[in-house]
Amino acid sequence: MFIARLAGIAVFDPAGDQVGRVRDVVVALWSGTGRPRVLGLVVDVPPRRAVFLPITRVTAFDAKAVIFNGRLNMRRFSQRPAETLAIAEMLDRHVRGEDGVEYVVIDVGMEPVRGREWRITKVAVQRPSRLRRGGSVRRRRGETLVLDWDEISGLHVAAEQQGAVGLINAFERLKPADLASVIHELSPKRRGEVAAALDDERLADILEELPEDDQVEILGKLDVDRAADVLEAMGPDDAADLLGELPPEQRERLLALMEPEEAEPVRRLLSYADDTAGGLMTTEPVILQPDATVAEALAQIRNPDLNPALAAQVYVCRPPTETPTGHYLGTVHFQRLLRDPPSTMIGEIVDAALSPLRPSMSLQTVAGHLATYNLVSAAVVDEDGHMIGAVTIDDVLDHLLPADWRDTAMDAEEGAAEPFDTETESLRGGR
Repeated sequence: MFIARLAGIAVFDPAGDQVGRVRDVVVALWSGTGRPRVLGLVVDVPPRRAVFLPITRVTAFDAKAVIFNGRLNMRRFSQRPAETLAIAEMLDRHVRGEDGVEYVVIDVGMEPVRGREWRITKVAVQRPSRLRRGGSVRRRRGETLVLDWDEISGLHVAAEQQGAVGLINAFERLKPADLASVIHELSPKRRGEVAAALDDERLADILEELPEDDQVEILGKLDVDRAADVLEAMGPDDAADLLGELPPEQRERLLALMEPEEAEPVRRLLSYADDTAGGLMTTEPVILQPDATVAEALAQIRNPDLNPALAAQVYVCRPPTETPTGHYLGTVHFQRLLRDPPSTMIGEIVDAALSPLRPSMSLQTVAGHLATYNLVSAAVVDEDGHMIGAVTIDDVLDHLLPADWRDTAMDAEEGAAEPFDTETESLRGGR
């Protein structure tokens, strides 16, 4: 069983109920014999908590599922110094074969050796090759080989520099919030390597889901030009929140490197206090003119890249429809769009009775407004009646929850953990 293929695979109990998904495989590299011992799986269970599932409790593996015997300790997983995470720490490592050739690890294979014990026995590697073109040296992918564990060396030595392509490929199916949870648990060094290997759009999506300390750390490790590109790929409100955590000199330098049309809304958001409607809002809601049709509005909110809270309604304004807009006319909720004929102009069905927010309104006032009218988003309008943005419920919750809510969410219901389990603890070294 090649381990990278397990990433994101669903984990089921004997009754067929899904309890989570595989994040990684825990390995003891120094296990008294040549071949590393597989200790168990790291499984992500709701709400975003990583727990340890001993390999002895796994009853079956296949291409789409892992099945275990139903016994799962809900104590949060904490990696020990003698343990190695196969996907996070072994993939992309440079090793050397018996022939002296350097390879890059792209996967590792485990197999049962006796009873319920599993060992790492195979290593899938790729041999980098080089081509000279015009006097320069360019690297391309070489041949892929599967070697026996005993045929390679170098995985027991800490890597000074390590790529992250294999890790990223293994977690390709994860949503940004779930991959952010994986990256949060990595060492600072490994986080930097993963960030360097991600493309700008994917890194931007993940940064939006990470705690502020991780965001600042990762951004600080990027080249300033790339950091500016990643900020451009983020939502303006998320970019403004991140830049607000940086020293003024660094913030201004990055804003100066961003494209002017991308930097302008971010600068505007930075002018408002964090705990006001202006500081909470995004400048990119769905805005249409009153002569747009229901069909056009539905096409806009059907965009899969659109935040679900923003897709719940369209805002109707006089041109221009980029913030700050012309005069704000009102809102049309998606349920109303579903009830009217496609040819209907949205100006005929706009809800003008609901008062918009003002940028100076406090966080508590904004939260009360959304709760009172059962809204997931609300328009923010300046004193001249121009729409300047929209506040969504996810941003309100993000500011109402404690600053470390992403960490504490993983520790929720800690008191419900399974009692101390002798088999589990002896398997991982006696704790």
